[in-house]
Amino acid sequence: MAALSCRFLLRRGTRLISPRAATESPVQLVGCVRTVKTTTFFEEHLTEDNQEYMRKSMAEEYKRQTAEKLNPLKDEPWQRHEWTEGSRRVGLVAVKLGMAPMWTKAGEMRGVTMLQVQDCHVLKCMSKEEYDGRTAALVVGGKNVSPFYRSEGQMEMFRNAGVPPKQKLTHFRVTDNAIIKPGTPLYAAHFRPGQYVDITAKSIGKGFQGVMKRWGFKGQPASHGQTKTHRRPGASGPGGDPGKVFKGKKMPGQMGNSYVTAFGLKIWRINTKLNVLYVNGSVPGHRNCVLKIRDTILPTRRSTLLNPPFPTYFTEEDGDLAEDLYDDDVFIHTEPSLTLT
Repeated sequence: MAALSCRFLLRRGTRLISPRAATESPVQLVGCVRTVKTTTFFEEHLTEDNQEYMRKSMAEEYKRQTAEKLNPLKDEPWQRHEWTEGSRRVGLVAVKLGMAPMWTKAGEMRGVTMLQVQDCHVLKCMSKEEYDGRTAALVVGGKNVSPFYRSEGQMEMFRNAGVPPKQKLTHFRVTDNAIIKPGTPLYAAHFRPGQYVDITAKSIGKGFQGVMKRWGFKGQPASHGQTKTHRRPGASGPGGDPGKVFKGKKMPGQMGNSYVTAFGLKIWRINTKLNVLYVNGSVPGHRNCVLKIRDTILPTRRSTLLNPPFPTYFTEEDGDLAEDLYDDDVFIHTEPSLTLT
């Protein structure tokens, strides 16, 4: 066949056609290849109109379950406790949007990372005996996802909580006075501006890297007798006495793609309408990654956490907040910077 000897192929639907065969005889085909364009279960054998309808239908169903679901605290409220020194609250699951600049009243520019809390709910309460025998824990999920990506056991947990399936599931250790009933929604107002938080996410994977990129080694000289050792680590120093390389030695290997925690990041601003947190500096992970946020464990930063919403922020009881909450040191562009007398 003339089509087999052609170097380049054109893809038309699920058929592969050579350019020469397409010009001479459109009937000549190289073969039939099945391509998987999506992993969503309902788009397998549907037309484009039906696919669009299914997307809108599932989005409306998730929105109805999230917005119109009865608050579980109204039905059978759990006992509330007051904030005490040493109390440990639940955290949030958020999505990293990107970075933006922000200025303080002193004229200093601060780079902040925007984190949006999307469809965050408490899914399950685990007692001290059920978790690890030391502290209780709450299972929190964020960002709605198709049921296709969840197992039947996880779907049972979502049904019991009365919320849609979630993409990210994580545990938060809490004290006994900070337990929340499953099904309770969590918002960005759970935190307050000026507070310090710890953020955990999976770092960006860099693949297998050498010691200069992975650990910042200086490298060996570029001349004077050096041959193909410019970026090598050099001697590892086992010698004859230890006779081995100790564990933890900085050597080439996998870089990134591991969970990293950034401690003590300050919250400069909170948008309560869009549930966006503006956190100081950079946080681990790529854009659109899902991460977890909790109160900081640094002893020097916990002094700022004096009277937070406990155990969390409830829209029905705490009332509506302003759309934007700022730290005292943040320069607000909408306010006048000069005053004439």
